[in-house]
Amino acid sequence: MAPSDHLLTADQLNANLGYLRMKRLIDIIGSFIGLILLSPVFLIIAILIKMEDPKGPVFFKQVRVGKDETHFHMYKFRSMVSDAEERLKDLLALNEVSGAMFKMKNDPRITKIGKFIRRTSIDELPQLWNVLKGDMSLVGPRPPLLREVDEYSSYDKQRLLVTPGCTGLWQVSGRSDLGFNEMVELDIRYIKERSIIYDYKIIFKTLRVLLGSKDAY
Repeated sequence: MAPSDHLLTADQLNANLGYLRMKRLIDIIGSFIGLILLSPVFLIIAILIKMEDPKGPVFFKQVRVGKDETHFHMYKFRSMVSDAEERLKDLLALNEVSGAMFKMKNDPRITKIGKFIRRTSIDELPQLWNVLKGDMSLVGPRPPLLREVDEYSSYDKQRLLVTPGCTGLWQVSGRSDLGFNEMVELDIRYIKERSIIYDYKIIFKTLRVLLGSKDAY
């Protein structure tokens, strides 16, 4: 665990109230407009997912850990086979990143359409609903799985002190090429420096991922 003098202070956590209110307003407007404008994309992706695997659901719902370690259901387009969670235990030894995360570049559980929507991050679009509800923000640390948080140190848990986001500093700084410890450091850096301008910069950089990043898997 990192030394206590490296932990976030109360002043760093209690961001300017005006910033937090504006951030929430931007989240509501942005997610609402996004859901409307992207509805044709939702329909096309839903059809493609069903064509490849008619028996499986279009959306994937998973319990994630949010601000102050609260639990919520995060939504994605399903990019894996229906029994992906059951198959995970057989793949844990092949994990390609360090720390409390599982990443595997050629994960055999990923479907054909799943490879495309993951590479372009289209699978993340249903999280706009999470943003509208207030579970997530457009920008913030990625919400981890329960099993990942079980392995967190007190230092790692600092990333759970703010509302999680659809995108963040980690995603635009290397994403899957970075290890767990690097992700934590980037999240803590974001928490210390967050502002409306900083959020906009991250959102614009994220557009490159949506246009086809090679870092996502």
